[in-house]
Amino acid sequence: MKPDIFSLLIAAAGLTAASSCSDYAYEPGDPAPARDPMEAAVEKQVSINPAITYQTMQGIGASDCWMGNWVGRDWTGCREQIARLMFSRKIVDGQPEGIGMSMWRVNLGAGSAERGDKSGVQTVHRRAESFRGADGGYDWSKCAGQRYFMEQARDMGTEKFVFFSNSPLVEYTYNGQARNDRGNNSNLMPRCYGQFADYLADVTRHFTDEGYNISHLSPINEPNNTWNGHDQEGCGWTVEEAARLTREIDRAFTERSLSTGILLGEGDSWECFTGDKWTQGGAPSRFWTPGDEAYIGDLTHVAPLYCCHSYWTDTAWDTQRSVRSQVADMAGRYGLEVWQSEWCMLGDDIPKDEFPGHVSASDMDRALHMTKVMHNDFTVANVSSWCYWVAMDAPFGSNGNRWLLIYLNLAGESVFDGEGTCAASSNLWALGNFSLFVRPGFKRVDLATKESKNFFGSAYISPDGRRLVAVYTNMSNKPVRLATTAPGWENASVTTYTTSASKNLAGAPVAAGSQVALDPQSVTTVVYDL
Repeated sequence: MKPDIFSLLIAAAGLTAASSCSDYAYEPGDPAPARDPMEAAVEKQVSINPAITYQTMQGIGASDCWMGNWVGRDWTGCREQIARLMFSRKIVDGQPEGIGMSMWRVNLGAGSAERGDKSGVQTVHRRAESFRGADGGYDWSKCAGQRYFMEQARDMGTEKFVFFSNSPLVEYTYNGQARNDRGNNSNLMPRCYGQFADYLADVTRHFTDEGYNISHLSPINEPNNTWNGHDQEGCGWTVEEAARLTREIDRAFTERSLSTGILLGEGDSWECFTGDKWTQGGAPSRFWTPGDEAYIGDLTHVAPLYCCHSYWTDTAWDTQRSVRSQVADMAGRYGLEVWQSEWCMLGDDIPKDEFPGHVSASDMDRALHMTKVMHNDFTVANVSSWCYWVAMDAPFGSNGNRWLLIYLNLAGESVFDGEGTCAASSNLWALGNFSLFVRPGFKRVDLATKESKNFFGSAYISPDGRRLVAVYTNMSNKPVRLATTAPGWENASVTTYTTSASKNLAGAPVAAGSQVALDPQSVTTVVYDL
């Protein structure tokens, strides 16, 4: 028989079951009796209505850039731990082993690693291999570290893989490099569009045959930028050039009997979707306007789907929501599903009352801000997929974990100086509050509460209607008690999973009839099972 709450409070205060508050003589100088920390909690009214549904979720994850290939290849003592943190769905005694990413974005490199200094990419660990062999054919033994993490992801249950390309293969570019000299125009030579499309399709066919669900290929990345620097692979694209490559890929996919979709967009902010930041203008409208030179809406492998990155529009709460409301309006105008395919904390103009600044911020401060971006992407922009940028990287300077989920502690000056160690950031576990529980096929459902920049939540239901998941962020310094109504779920078993400065997605059952409690400055997933 479970003890009642009164007995638990007595025990917490150090009293025996036979004693009472009235017969305990508290003398001055004695230690103060322990108090229930929830006495100071703020109660929040929440109403969840699973009958009102919104978008169907497609996947939550991250990418293998740039360290993934080198760590997966060389850090044999650490790579298994990293893979478990990213992909494992096991929960042992209430503690998840990892965050169970359902989507893994894999960089199809342009061959800058093979070309070395001649590739134009000066940051060595950001050079990327291709699958092109020395004889001009294919060498499937290459990209060994990337293939390692792909295999681990597949075997641990990751449902979807997305291939993406930052630059055409170096042998197909004007300058023979993996970075651009042509402003906003593509570095891909006109005669090589078909060849590059065939390469992308051949790689997709190979890994499909290896048992991977390559759900989408994203052939361009941040086309609004010129990529004339020397830090990483990159290429600008006009809308017309992007459409031409898309048509070639559609042909190549059809010839190889692939069901993989072509994912368009990848602008560096939502302003590439709602405005004219992609300087050639008109995307995505031109892609879905019949008669336009850039129209691709009639292609077999192009669904009404568009993606962008959440960089630069992740500032104040009100700004985030205003921009994402415009995204939802644009998507509705053209009947588009929208994905957020890349975010990390690049910006530094967040108001001080919402974020303490990068130098002062803790690991958890950054993770809480990430969940604010996720919440507004899901509930205002209605995105159906959300991916972080790099899964693993080495922190440097005062930037902390702004660009990573897993810290790589290098053995020397670079990732190539022997094996280092790794550690999970709060970003990883906070992402897991969504990724481990909100799986592909879940639908977002209505959650009504008095939300603010310091308290917000969203809810999702499983395809079979047997699991309801709600994710809350409490950014305040006080605990919160939830007074929740959810018709039809009154008798469900309830478990919470909390990420905070002291908890890494820690699980705890909730007694029947009890209110769910949210720790201060935490992200909490509430799982209801029928």
